[in-house]
Amino acid sequence: MHYVINFSWIIAFTDSTVSNVLLAAACIGISNMLGYYQPKNERILYVLIVSLALTFVIIFTAKYLMFYLFADFKEYKEFYNFSFVFRGLISFMCLGWCALANILWYRLEEQTETHERLTAAKSLAKEAELNKLRHQLQPHFLFNSLNSVFALTMINPKEAGVMITKLASFLRGTLKRDDELWVTVEEEMEYIQLYLDIEKVRFSHRLNIEVNVAEDTLNLSLPGTLLQPIVENAIKFGLYNTSAGITIKVDVTLANHVLSLRVQNPFDPEMKAASGTGFGLSAIKRRLYLLFANPHLLQTEIEANNLYITTLKIPQKNDQNDTH
Repeated sequence: MHYVINFSWIIAFTDSTVSNVLLAAACIGISNMLGYYQPKNERILYVLIVSLALTFVIIFTAKYLMFYLFADFKEYKEFYNFSFVFRGLISFMCLGWCALANILWYRLEEQTETHERLTAAKSLAKEAELNKLRHQLQPHFLFNSLNSVFALTMINPKEAGVMITKLASFLRGTLKRDDELWVTVEEEMEYIQLYLDIEKVRFSHRLNIEVNVAEDTLNLSLPGTLLQPIVENAIKFGLYNTSAGITIKVDVTLANHVLSLRVQNPFDPEMKAASGTGFGLSAIKRRLYLLFANPHLLQTEIEANNLYITTLKIPQKNDQNDTH
């Protein structure tokens, strides 16, 4: 069958422009949709259905516009009706290919990011293991504790024995927790209490501790050895540069499935605390980001009366070993 097309290039140009603009708009729409929502493997069929629906929208919209613009051109209308099915097939193939290509692109991007996070987590785990021992077994902390024990043996031998027991328990707990990624709030607070008891003996009446732990948080989970560096910073900034007594407050609460650990200490803005290892809060932020991909879980603020507040937020989820 011989078919002759007999209409002007203006009609052809307009037809091409309208069809391609509508197709490009649909492709951009699918790309943006998949940028915010990635379907599961079994739901890819839904994406093809969406592509089919958009195909019908495109071809019927284009047909309406072209028939409206060139209503008097009978030969063009006959050509358009003849090619209508082919236009639909080509549009569906383009939209389907665009959707599948976007799914593949976003999934490859997600896998690459996940792989980088896991690689960084493995690297950080080795770094954190060494830095954690160095941070918790700092010579000044151990030597000062032993000096306090020595002083107590002459003044109060009974209390010196208690001090030695707590120090031994703290050091034993430090070594035991090296292989534990997640611990319960109850376990973490027992560990922190040993540390605070040792510091309390060192500084006596100068250091007051107020710990408030909500009952509904005791069985919740958090990454091990996150709170101790925060408490140590609070004591360092709050007590080391003053001879007056201070109060360190630790509050543990739960709100909207997020565990909140809040440490408050007074500080003198005109004085600087002794320099530490540099591991501290920056390492905590890194660990939290690698575990939750959220850079805002550790926050600090200064309130009235020179109160420095550090807040640690741990989202709760069923599988704590899931890094996604």
